[in-house]
Amino acid sequence: MTSPDRRPSRVAKLPPRERILDAAEELFQSEGIRRVGVQAIAEKAETTKMAIYRHFETKDELVAEWLRIVAADYQAAFDRVEAEHPGRPGEQILGLARFIAEGLPAVSHRGCPFINSIAELPDRAHPARQVIEQHKERQTRRLVDMCARAGLPDPEQTAAEITFVLEGAQVSKQNGSIDRTGERLMRIVEGIVNRAGTPAPAAR
Repeated sequence: MTSPDRRPSRVAKLPPRERILDAAEELFQSEGIRRVGVQAIAEKAETTKMAIYRHFETKDELVAEWLRIVAADYQAAFDRVEAEHPGRPGEQILGLARFIAEGLPAVSHRGCPFINSIAELPDRAHPARQVIEQHKERQTRRLVDMCARAGLPDPEQTAAEITFVLEGAQVSKQNGSIDRTGERLMRIVEGIVNRAGTPAPAAR
């Protein structure tokens, strides 16, 4: 996901398609999907509307492609914790929780891109909405599998509890309702992982 302070030094160096996606990401995150028009994206990307439509047939397709990139970042987090903790699913779950906890400062002022986008996309047939739902289904399947391999009771229920905690923490951080959100998130997930009978490693 794009840091807002990296664009000025890199935008001119990006190929046109990546430059468009980079600009769209910044604008969608800061202003919302509906408020941002194709002309604004073209200006931010230092290109033209015609160039955008050469790469993306519609604005909806551009939104969907942006969310595919965001979803890939989250799926990569699963891959990373599995590689870092082979054969240790409990630590993999904690690694995912840590990934979310460490990203909370960004969420506090920009919000979760999936939560924000869902609020703007009530039509479940929208291509971007389908990207989010497919991503969440895949994420849930992987988390259920981790819970099962960790020996946690009722893996589907446990995965649901962890999901509620991770997503709820992002909302709470964004609206400022809970202090020490990352620390509290880790303590709750550690408690869930400990149900398997083996104490979880302390959060770093």
